Amino acid sequence: MAADSETLTLTVEEKTPLLLGPQPTPLDLSLRRLESFLSILGFNHSSSSITFLLSFSAFLLLGVATPAAGIYLSWCSSSPSVDNCDSFQVDRFEIFSLVSEVSLAGLGLFCVSRNLSKYGTRRFLFVDQHHGQVDRFQKEYVTKIQDFFSLLSWWMLPCFIIKIAREIIRSVYIFRESIWRSVVVFLASVLSWSYLTTIFLSACILFNLVCNLQVIHFEDYSKLLERESDALVYLEEHVRLRYNLSKISHRFRIFLLMLFLFTSASQFVTLFQTTGYSELVNFTNAGNLAVSSVVQVVGVVHCLHSASKISHRAQGIASVASRWHALVTCTSTNSSQMRGTNSSGNLEALPPTSVVMDYSESDLDLDSVENITIQTNSQIVSYMSSYHKRQALVMYLQSNPGGITIFGWTVDRALVNTIFFIELSLVLFVLGKTVVFSAK
Repeated sequence: MAADSETLTLTVEEKTPLLLGPQPTPLDLSLRRLESFLSILGFNHSSSSITFLLSFSAFLLLGVATPAAGIYLSWCSSSPSVDNCDSFQVDRFEIFSLVSEVSLAGLGLFCVSRNLSKYGTRRFLFVDQHHGQVDRFQKEYVTKIQDFFSLLSWWMLPCFIIKIAREIIRSVYIFRESIWRSVVVFLASVLSWSYLTTIFLSACILFNLVCNLQVIHFEDYSKLLERESDALVYLEEHVRLRYNLSKISHRFRIFLLMLFLFTSASQFVTLFQTTGYSELVNFTNAGNLAVSSVVQVVGVVHCLHSASKISHRAQGIASVASRWHALVTCTSTNSSQMRGTNSSGNLEALPPTSVVMDYSESDLDLDSVENITIQTNSQIVSYMSSYHKRQALVMYLQSNPGGITIFGWTVDRALVNTIFFIELSLVLFVLGKTVVFSAK
């Protein structure tokens, strides 16, 4: 019995640490919270066909079937003369708003869920332990993940309030006989809009989160350049950062390109419909278009801002490295021994002992002069080797700035200005076709 009790005690003592396990860090808790949120929205499939079917079914039910049924019921209520609504006609503002919301939400759901299922949350966010940087940047990672939820809430809240106000006014204006139908249409419209808008904004802000996490590494790289170290360390770190940006660009290029195209087409058609509409355009019939347009513009602005921000941080590394190279070169202890440059462009050494030594001295003195000259030449070789390494690093950084690209086009101020003028041209074209010509 004593032996059995001792064995039981040892077994319990051996299993207790395994049951407790390592305590989760704040970063682990933040990542679990983010994974749970993305799983609820249907982004995280975890390579399972069942979760994919559930996500797809939820999207069809909440994002397509529910708002379509709400539009159908609202039109039947607004047309009491039609008994069974066989000749189904709806307001074109409502149906176009639904199509644009479903298209953008489906785009974000497809692109983000595909990457999350393929790479996982940690690899998708580049939050891993392969480079030993989790402990260094844990607080920054947690802050950026918290900013994801804060940013999503701050943009969802005002749009949700406007949507609620619009649906209440619309229900009071349209539904006058059937209260239950007005409640059903109100809930269907609000629920479907919240679901689709949350998916779309989450996809855009998730891209913002990925870029902001890389901004942490580029800021650390700029601080690393302030400390004198081997140029090879800087080169290896920059190659890794640029490789991460290339992977981000590859994963999000379809999403960014289709987002710009869908949003531009949606804004183009929206402006064409509202300016070319012959009847009165008010908050009741076109309020949903206004809310959808604001959400689309917010999503595009977040993507453009985050992409251009990380691109300019990557491009600014070359100037930081140039300043570091210049400071190290000018403050080097061996620079006082440099006289100038020869015809080949290399620095020449001027030993200070050659100025004060007299060559008519003894052989011992001549030997000492020779030794000093050789030592000085070895210092020059070491100095020139370090100089050429820094110069090569600066030239590499200037030739390989990096950044977020879309099939070769870097998302920076130049591309943002191009997109702005294209959108402005479309706006002026639509106004010219609708407002100016119709006035005649």
